Amino acid sequence: MPPAPSSAELSAADARRLALRAQGLLGARPRNTAAMLRSLGAVQLDTISVLARSHELIPYARLGPVGRSAVERAFWTGACFEYWAHAACILPVEDWPLYSFRRRHFISRGIRWHERPAESVFSEVRARITDGGPVTTGDIGGAKKGGPWWDWSGQKVAIEFMLDTGEVVCTRRIGWRRVYDLAERALPATVLAADTLDDDECHRRLVAQAGAAMGIATVSDLADYPRISKGDVQAVLPDTGLVPVTVEGWRDPAWAHPAALTALGGRGRHRTTLLSPFDSLIWDRKRTLRLFGFSHALEAYKPAAKRDYGYFTMPLLAEGRLLGRVDPKRVGITLAAQAVFLDTPAAVEPMATALWEAASWVGCDQVEVGRVEPPEFAGPLLAALTALC
Repeated sequence: MPPAPSSAELSAADARRLALRAQGLLGARPRNTAAMLRSLGAVQLDTISVLARSHELIPYARLGPVGRSAVERAFWTGACFEYWAHAACILPVEDWPLYSFRRRHFISRGIRWHERPAESVFSEVRARITDGGPVTTGDIGGAKKGGPWWDWSGQKVAIEFMLDTGEVVCTRRIGWRRVYDLAERALPATVLAADTLDDDECHRRLVAQAGAAMGIATVSDLADYPRISKGDVQAVLPDTGLVPVTVEGWRDPAWAHPAALTALGGRGRHRTTLLSPFDSLIWDRKRTLRLFGFSHALEAYKPAAKRDYGYFTMPLLAEGRLLGRVDPKRVGITLAAQAVFLDTPAAVEPMATALWEAASWVGCDQVEVGRVEPPEFAGPLLAALTALC
């Protein structure tokens, strides 16, 4: 078990600043997408594309209107790989050894969700990649046409299990299709040679990495970031270098990264931006509520009539606070803010700024606003948008 927290106390505002700075949203921006990925440890993937796909929105939130093609090149040119971390994530290629504990888990489990196909199917897929080079599922026979997500062919089940266990790896995508290659062929020799960590060392490094990426975190936060158990976190926490602290209003003890504490008094410019629901600043809903007093959930998978805010609602970050949210949609050259929710009059101008920047980034030259809540903020928001035209 970790030692008891020290008597050092941080205010709720201090905790927010620690988190924002660690996430690259306060102070100096990361130099580029690759540097941002190394500091976050993971960028979550998702199929939904409203303004852009989530893995593009996350660098945008930190770097500003960086070219989308540059983001894609940074992620899919051999410096990264895709694997199961917090969810399906893009990870720095040098972190391949940190996930060997998960690959061993899948090997011992024998399969993930689907019935295991015959070994001859695995042999067929293995031979196809070995002899023919990288493949997509379309090359080997993917999900049955028109079938539900679980209606996979044997070849699809086999190659996904080979991905889980590390026999193959995805280091790039074509469109939204994974490209699979043998790990021994796609990964650098130095990375493969370093793949010797036991489970405890994997957990220790991932917890230390999560602590650095979040700045400040509870045990539950540290477990959620790479999706390991709280017991595994507690077993390695004393050896991570994280510092025990208490935070005003937090029920549970917290752990801070020493570099984050050192930088606490530093100044820096806050980023004003819209956040993907899958952004690592807010992907843990309980932590988001604790840090910002802001309740947020993705409603894309709810029936439209049961949504409170919209299909892909993006929170507004401004001055270190979450001040509202918007449900955007790109319609030709127009960014349609279908529903805008503002928590305070101070959110009006930041929302207008964030909408115009996002519109420009995705190639839109108009912003149209639908529903605004509260309704009395509609006029000021339209005026602010007009002033920025």
